[in-house]
Formats: sequence, structure tokens, C-alpha cells
Amino acid sequence: MKAEFGELKRSYGEIRLFPESLDDLWHLKHLIAPGNLVFATTLRTVDSATDKIRPEKAEKRPVRLGLRVERVEFHPSAQRLRVGGVIESGVDVSSYHTLNVEPGYEISVIRLWRPYDLERVDRAVSASLHNVIHVLTVEEGEAEVFRIRQYGPERVVTITAGSGKRADIDGRTQFFTDALASLRDITGPVVIAGPGFVKEDFLRFLKGRDPDLAERVVTVETRRIGRGAVQDVIGQGVLERLAGDLQLAREVTRMDEVLKRIGSGGAVAYGREEVARSIDYGAAEEVLVLDELVRDASVAGVLESAERIGANVVVFSSDFEPGSRLEALGGIAALLRYPLA
Repeated sequence: MKAEFGELKRSYGEIRLFPESLDDLWHLKHLIAPGNLVFATTLRTVDSATDKIRPEKAEKRPVRLGLRVERVEFHPSAQRLRVGGVIESGVDVSSYHTLNVEPGYEISVIRLWRPYDLERVDRAVSASLHNVIHVLTVEEGEAEVFRIRQYGPERVVTITAGSGKRADIDGRTQFFTDALASLRDITGPVVIAGPGFVKEDFLRFLKGRDPDLAERVVTVETRRIGRGAVQDVIGQGVLERLAGDLQLAREVTRMDEVLKRIGSGGAVAYGREEVARSIDYGAAEEVLVLDELVRDASVAGVLESAERIGANVVVFSSDFEPGSRLEALGGIAALLRYPLA
């Protein structure tokens, strides 16, 4: 994501955002909310005067519109964000229009920017500086490739073969060849994860077939394969070391700490009422909240109170496992400076 900041007065103002990837569209989903004013160039039918008896076919022309947002819809499969609302500036004022925001599109957002909104903008801009990390999880006869999006792991492809326990050398070579083919177009770091020695065998195969790719590979021992192995990789801090302060890693470690403290009766609160109480007492050090709840007025009030006492706010993705765990606790939790009675 690229961003250009206008003048913000008391945190209110305009930021021009330039999404470059699917991850950036996901960020925009949480940066644009109903009630915001957005400006963008779009195609719209413009009436033109004509003296012909038969009217000409309606023509769509590029126009710049300002919309008061009513709905925001994220469509990952189409790599598109749809922003609908009533036109307040430009042609056809008071009419309804939908902007189809795709990578490469520029959109200006005018709103009150809370600290965690600005942190999300900074995170999206910072993430664009790194090549996307992929994780290949592998054991005998089965491998999966995951692309690490900022909202969670995205399965790219599954590769299967006959069981390696039958000592089918040709079959294993073909399996490794198919797995290598799934990595050919990747330009960023690759993590090979799984239990046992298959990952080391595959890395040796990789060094012989594609040494340039092998130089970008790290191997990680995990108890599982598939999405569970990706969770293990993130929990071990591997992605943080590869790409700096990765949000997914932060979510995993924070959620693990919440569950640890719940299990031991430690300094933690969860659920809206308990978190609000911990803030009132000044005990909240870090507040964790599900992204889908940020727009809820009552939750927004709790977060504003948290910021007033200096508590850090971490917004969790609802598309990733730690977010699902947080949702089971009411969608909001707090790590405390000291336990409440």
C-alpha cells in the first residue's frame, strides 16, 4: 500500500490510499466504514445533449465522485473491494453509486482516524516493502503451499503422491518435482515445515534442481502439516525474523498469552464488561479486539477509553485462527498490569 497524508486536524482529515495487492484491499475493508466520505475516479454514464431524433447509446466517462459510504464488501476471489454510497460531490448528486476498488486504484478517505487505524495504514505500507512469504508443509506423499496474507494463511495448492513407505523412489522423485513446480514463480522467502526428515530430503533435492530458490528457503520442525503447521511456524517467530514485525505473529503470541493467563488465573480480562472494568481501574496494558467489532459503537467507546489510559490496542483478523479464539471469548480481551479482584 502507498499512502499520502493530508492535513489531519484533531485526527480528522484525508488520506489518499493506493492499494497494490489483495492484502491492501483487505486493509481498506477495515479503513473505510459507513459514514465516511471517499473520493475516487470512476466510470459513470454522463448524459449529453443531442439534436438527433434517436438518442445515442449512453456513454460511460471517467468522473471524480465523492461518496458518503453506506456499505463496504470485500471479495477476495475477484480481488475487488466494493464501496457503495450516495454521491455528495460530482455528477448526479444524491444518486447511488458503487466503486469497484482493485489493486492499482487510488481512493481518498476522509474520516476521523483513530490511532489503531493509523497503525493499520503504517502496517500496510510497511508490508509492501517485503516479498510475500510462502510456507510449504510436507510429509511423505503430501504437501501444501500457503501464501501468508496479512489476514491469514491462504492455501495455494495441494500436492499428493503415493506413500513413500513403499520405497517407491521414482514416485518420491516425481512428488518432489511436483512440489518444486508449485514454488517456481515465488520470488520471496519460503519456509519448508513439517515433522520428520522429509523436509530436509526435499531441501537437498531443491539444492540440486534450483539452487537460487534453495538460498531463500528455511526449514522448520513442526508437529503437524497443513494449516496447523503454518500456525506452528508463526508461533515460533519464524515469520517475524523473515519479515520484521509481522501482524500475524503478534496475534499468535498475544492470544497464547491470553489463554495462558486464563488457565493460570493471571492478569487478564475478556468480554466487553470485564475489559471495560479493567480499563476503568487503569489495569489494562494491551487490549485485543476482533476487526469485525471495531465499528461497533459500544466497542469503539471501550477502545477510546483504553487509549486515554495509554493501553495499546491490537486489532485481530477474523480470518485467522487467533481471531477465532478471541471471538470465542467475546471478541475482546485485555492483558492487564495486575489481576483484578
